[in-house]
Amino acid sequence: MPITDIPILSMLRERMEWHQERQRVLAENVANADTPNYRAKDLAPPDFSHEVQLATLSLDRTNPLHITAQAGGGSAFAADSSGRYEVRPRGNSVTHEDEMMKAASNQMDYDAVTSLYTRSLALIKIAIGKA
Repeated sequence: MPITDIPILSMLRERMEWHQERQRVLAENVANADTPNYRAKDLAPPDFSHEVQLATLSLDRTNPLHITAQAGGGSAFAADSSGRYEVRPRGNSVTHEDEMMKAASNQMDYDAVTSLYTRSLALIKIAIGKA
């Protein structure tokens, strides 16, 4: 199996690509901050629920006293998809402070994903004896 077919690595690679594209969109928002009637844009995060579901292992209860696993395992917090943006009198909804906060957060997340990807590759190299 090629390394590119390992599910966790392909998900990490897709996430890095998403962060790169999001950085482009955020930079476009900042560039159009003074353009009349320009609406700020953002990207929805990639959905890996299908891949996670395929990779999830079910737990066997070998004893009736074992605790059963809870289904769902999702977050207790709802996603905010309201799309509320402050619109200025000229019709522009870009706020420099918000865009800079999003860009900084995006950069930190990208750094975390690249670190995980690099460490995963290093573990594979150790496993095959090339480290």
